[in-house]
Amino acid sequence: MCLAIPGQIKAFDADQQFATVDVSGVRRKVNVDLLREDGLDEDDWVLIHVGFAMSKISAAQAEEQLRLLTMLGEAAAAIEEVEGYQFDDEDDPWPSG
Repeated sequence: MCLAIPGQIKAFDADQQFATVDVSGVRRKVNVDLLREDGLDEDDWVLIHVGFAMSKISAAQAEEQLRLLTMLGEAAAAIEEVEGYQFDDEDDPWPSG
């Protein structure tokens, strides 16, 4: 099943191409470059699919999406998917160059 997972932005890299996003307590780096023109800020919510932020959503929409994932029994699968995101060495979340 393809999941669109809501996550809250916690920090950006220097180029604002990647952001650290919190999904139910799991933090991972996701690519936010597709939403550059949407004016993303820390604490904004985004829908994530395969490591890419696909759309900006409201906190209410994020809460509803999380509720639906739980209701469908997909919340654990969503967290498992997020845990698998890795763009580079997770020990250095903001590598230079």
